[in-house]
Amino acid sequence: MNEKVFVTGGAGYIGSHTCLELLQAGYEVSVYDNFTNSNPEALKRVEKLAGKTIRVIQGDLRDKTTLKQAIQSSAAESVIHFAGLKAVGESVNLPLGYYDTNVVGTLRLLESMDELGLRSLVFSSSATVYGNPEKLPLEETHPLRATNPYGRTKLVIEDMLRDAYTSNSAWKFGILRYFNPVGAHSSGLIGEDPKGPPNNLMPYVTQVAVGKREQLHVWGNDYPTVDGTGVRDYIHVVDLALGHLSALQYLSRCNAGVCEAINLGTGKGFSVLELVGAFEHACGKKIPRKIEARRSGDVAAVYADCAKANSLLGWNAKLDLKAMCVDAWRWQSANPNGYTPL
Repeated sequence: MNEKVFVTGGAGYIGSHTCLELLQAGYEVSVYDNFTNSNPEALKRVEKLAGKTIRVIQGDLRDKTTLKQAIQSSAAESVIHFAGLKAVGESVNLPLGYYDTNVVGTLRLLESMDELGLRSLVFSSSATVYGNPEKLPLEETHPLRATNPYGRTKLVIEDMLRDAYTSNSAWKFGILRYFNPVGAHSSGLIGEDPKGPPNNLMPYVTQVAVGKREQLHVWGNDYPTVDGTGVRDYIHVVDLALGHLSALQYLSRCNAGVCEAINLGTGKGFSVLELVGAFEHACGKKIPRKIEARRSGDVAAVYADCAKANSLLGWNAKLDLKAMCVDAWRWQSANPNGYTPL
């Protein structure tokens, strides 16, 4: 019998790509999503690509009755937890909403799992938990000191998981700290579809290229980097999805409980202008840009040490910057309005 997985937020950008990899690896997938920041069409396209069906339950994580029933009826042996709000800027303006959705939602999930005796969870965390880097590359042992409400919700959840594991060593937790996910599935059928103005660089660049936005704003060109613009560790979303698959398989191999935080990145940093240059090459267009003042809270450079992911999970990123840009352009040019029909 195929292993069953319960995926919260599975219709989102990273969730949908992970659901596809799970289906292709033989897992049975149930998705629980309230579609606040996602579109059911993403899951229909995943089903089309995989030639398999997904069980979809619409619901909010904070609705424990619906959530617990959904988990129970899925007969899942493990959970991958993506659901949550994720915009740094918005979190500064709406901190209580972020704590409610991200922290309270995860608390309800853990309570439901605990009451059902389900103890295996892969959690979608973030490199924002590190705050301003003391040294690079960032190792998992780096001090944790998130600098914005979004990052703090991820850190609070990480602490909840560590405390739960300390109290009951039957828990199996894989805490995945993402760096900067970009790109799309090579089919061009699924990709990043932000609601409203994009919060991240790549979807903003792709929307300028497709004519949805006038120009790219580059925040600061006076950092101590290769060209003065901020350097980040960009990881292809398919590599990231495969990282979740590796984490799930790692937890199932563990005979005893475990709680591990693991970076998922490439270990290489690219500047804003390097990414834009690679994207221009991929799409054959110039991207109009305007240099703006630095944004408060932005740091010069962030990139991962991925040795732990390699040794513990047997995982490493394989797709390069060119593939990230080519796949992102294929998705955006084929779907100029994302999942919304013209």
